[in-house]
This record gives sequence, structure tokens and C-alpha cells, in this order.
Amino acid sequence: MEKDAVSAGVSEIGGLFSIAQIRILICYIMSAINEPVPGKLLADTLHFEGIANCFEVNDSIAALCNSGQIKLYNEKEDTYVITKSGRDIAETLKTSLPFTVKDRAYSAAIKMVSRFKNIKETDIKISREGDNTYIICSTVDNNIPFMSVKLLVTDEGQALTIKENFLNDPSGIYSEIINLLTAKKD
Repeated sequence: MEKDAVSAGVSEIGGLFSIAQIRILICYIMSAINEPVPGKLLADTLHFEGIANCFEVNDSIAALCNSGQIKLYNEKEDTYVITKSGRDIAETLKTSLPFTVKDRAYSAAIKMVSRFKNIKETDIKISREGDNTYIICSTVDNNIPFMSVKLLVTDEGQALTIKENFLNDPSGIYSEIINLLTAKKD
């Protein structure tokens, strides 16, 4: 395919340089994930992974939306879903994409969607009280926190590390806390 996409930030090995391939990849990812996908986060993820330039991904999302392969699902959250036309394109043309690109893009997109959900289902606050820094990590269901942990931390850097780890797997952390608190000690 002709290289017609901007290549800034895209890996020469395993990156896409064709607008058509970028659009096929977006349809492939959205079809495989089969739930609302945040557009800007998808563009940033594919760029960060060296798969496609974020500007080209954003332009491709807009073009796919205009042509009816995807549609805006939630404007506030900037999420999109695939249409039947987009699914047909993904199924028909997915073999035109390199396997390694599809695999890397799909894995990165799954992590991105999971993190997007985790952000919506958590509430994290970092605060200063006198000379102390605290982080409060809460998991939320229907705007009701069902777990909240307040920790005294050494500094804001440690708080940000805790925040990132919490956002990666809040349900796993919840499960570990429950296990620790309910385990029988010898």
C-alpha cells in the first residue's frame, strides 16, 4: 500500500503508514472489542505503541464516523461504537493488516478500555493535611463507594505511583484486601 499517512512517532517496523490500513485497524479493534471505545485514548494508545500517528487515527475516526462505519456513542466520554458496515469492513479486510500489528493494537486497546472503565469506577484523591500527604482510593458502583482506603504516603510521587497501580486493577486490589482481612491466621 502507498504510504500516505503521517509517520511521526510511528515505528518503521510494525507501524502503519497507510490511511486505509489505519481505518481498517480501527474497525478491526472496535469489532473485536465490541463495546464503546474512547476515540482520543485509542489515538494516543496506537501512537504510544508506535502503530499509527495519533493525528491520522483521529482523522480516521472522524472519516469512519462520517462514512457510517462507526458512530459516536457518548459525546461527553468521546466514545464510539462500530456499525454493521464497519464490522463488514473489519471482517473482509482484516487479513490485509500484518498479524503483529493487529495483535499489538488489540492488546493495547484491551488494556486501554479496561483502564478507561477503571477510571470511571474509581475515585482517587490526593490531599495535603499539614505536613502530611494522603491518598484516598475508592471503588465506586452507581456513585456509591463500596471500598475506600486512605493512606499516609511519603510524598506526592508515591501517591501518584499508588494511583497508577490502583487504576490498573482496582477489583484485584479489592479482592486482595478482602482476602487479607478474612484469612485465618495461625
